[in-house]
Amino acid sequence: MESSRAPRSRRARPSRTRPLLYTALATVAVVGGTAAGTVYVKARAHSGAGAVSSASPTDSPSAEGEESVKPVKPVTEPTVDHDARLAEAMKSVTVGGRTKVSAAVLDLASGESAVYGYGAFDTASIVKVDILATLLLQAQDADRRLTATEKSYATRMIENSDNAAASALWDVIGQAGGLDAANKTFGLTGTQGGEGALWGLTQTTAADQLTLLQQVFGDDSKLSEASRSYVRGLMGEIEADQQWGVSAAADGSRWALKNGWLARSTTGLWDINSIGRVPVGGHAYLVAVLSNGNATQAKGISLVESAAKAAVSVLAGDGSSVS
Repeated sequence: MESSRAPRSRRARPSRTRPLLYTALATVAVVGGTAAGTVYVKARAHSGAGAVSSASPTDSPSAEGEESVKPVKPVTEPTVDHDARLAEAMKSVTVGGRTKVSAAVLDLASGESAVYGYGAFDTASIVKVDILATLLLQAQDADRRLTATEKSYATRMIENSDNAAASALWDVIGQAGGLDAANKTFGLTGTQGGEGALWGLTQTTAADQLTLLQQVFGDDSKLSEASRSYVRGLMGEIEADQQWGVSAAADGSRWALKNGWLARSTTGLWDINSIGRVPVGGHAYLVAVLSNGNATQAKGISLVESAAKAAVSVLAGDGSSVS
């Protein structure tokens, strides 16, 4: 603020003299912190506005003068490494010599998640959820409803895991090209459709399957509420002899899932996968477990169910080992 007092003459004053009144502008800069997270600030007076410079906590006071260092409330950082906890929990899961397994879990309410293993696996029949999601997205984009035939195929494909119905809808969506395009929209980054008619050999990751499940069960989705509700309904009506897998981690019957199983002709070993939503302790968890190299289907199912329990236990808070 300038002085309102008029000068006594027009003769310029020597440069060493200044007006009696001036305003010091204080600026504050974050200059350092402690290992515990406490952030410190320094208040510096300036005779005019200017850029705030960062300074080291060891800087010596300047000629302009500095106030004492003042602490600011520490910033709390997350301390729980859920991935590490899941890796620890998975040590209690029996895995055969040639078997590989990957698991992922997400708490829909908190958004907390954990992933174990990052390799790609054959989808087998869990890709049928992806095929249906792709069909529904394409129908939305075309502003049309599914035909009666498409709905019939969808029901058989999800509830009964009918392969002929899956093959029919695989052709409708444009096979791998259609699936890959939809997955790009959905946010999947590690999934690639199988070549030609081989939809069961689509490659995917547990993390990507968690992303797909969020499109079906979450609110932030490219699918409409009607489309999401349709898929959820079918996944909640799986036929009795296929009600295994991630549902083993649920504490009630209101689960929704899709399983996949495939005996590889080249090795005689089994791909066993399971994805879905399970309720535990009033929370809804999305779970994906993928495995390959299982000696038998039964051993693969046991592995997947144990891994699903381990994954849910990490976010449910008990962190107990799984038998």
